Amino acid sequence: MPAGHSTGRSRLSPRAQRRAERRKRLRRTIVLGSAALVAVSATAYAMAPGDDAGTTADSRPVAARPDQQDGESAEVSDAAAQGGRRSPDAAKPSGSPSHRPPGSPTPAAPSPAAPSPQVPSSGPGTFQASGASGKAHGKGPALRWRIEVEEGSGVDPDSAARSVEAILGDPRGWTKDPAYGFRLAGPGEPVDFTVKIATPTTTDRLCEVVTPELIGETNCRAGHTVVVNLKRWQEGSPQFSGPVEEYRALIVNHEVGHELGHEHETCPGPGQAAPAMMQQIKGLLGCKANAWPFDANGTYLSGPRVP
Repeated sequence: MPAGHSTGRSRLSPRAQRRAERRKRLRRTIVLGSAALVAVSATAYAMAPGDDAGTTADSRPVAARPDQQDGESAEVSDAAAQGGRRSPDAAKPSGSPSHRPPGSPTPAAPSPAAPSPQVPSSGPGTFQASGASGKAHGKGPALRWRIEVEEGSGVDPDSAARSVEAILGDPRGWTKDPAYGFRLAGPGEPVDFTVKIATPTTTDRLCEVVTPELIGETNCRAGHTVVVNLKRWQEGSPQFSGPVEEYRALIVNHEVGHELGHEHETCPGPGQAAPAMMQQIKGLLGCKANAWPFDANGTYLSGPRVP
């Protein structure tokens, strides 16, 4: 047979033939695996989101619900415009029904705060006297007194009389001094002094207030009349750190102290209790606010006399 021609039969040895068969099977395995990999990759690519995901339902601007407030709808739209994703409840206000446990009652709307007492700045200048009377307090001769309240002030005369009676009978008050005593006089009885609760304008007239910073703000004693400013009775004083009832005690003790002959005193030293005869409404000068002439131990809380 001429060189270079083949009969179509393999002249390879049995060992060489087996190697050739293994190489063929290996090539078929590689081809099939590659095809499968391409198919999987194509499927994954088809399922993956593209660069235009911003047009999906989750990221499009969301129109506000009719029950939304303006601020709420603006917040939702802004988050969508920036491609932000929100959970279904993200735009719902906290405390909405979907945020409460099933079966829980709907919370009631908070009640509005009670308004502060209205203090009229002026009144008719006429007064209504209390019809109450009381027993004597203190060991000294009982000074008889009565309370009168300006009409239209909103203060009940009898209630105010009981408040003043409790102040004058307190063991920290002037009755701690055995020289003093007080008694709430009944209707028609003569009195030694009167306590009037008056609107700021009437107080200024009765007290002849001319100092600009004290107009409408102060209390006084005019003759044998203790004049209590309605504003101070109802609101207290910004200089006094305590409940309004304590400041009422300071008003009564200070002005009745003048009726008893006591003059103004000032702060005895930083951190000490301010004397009841100090004009605390003008400032404490380092002292602590105090409403009573005596402390719980019976010591008179004094300070240097004001010239």
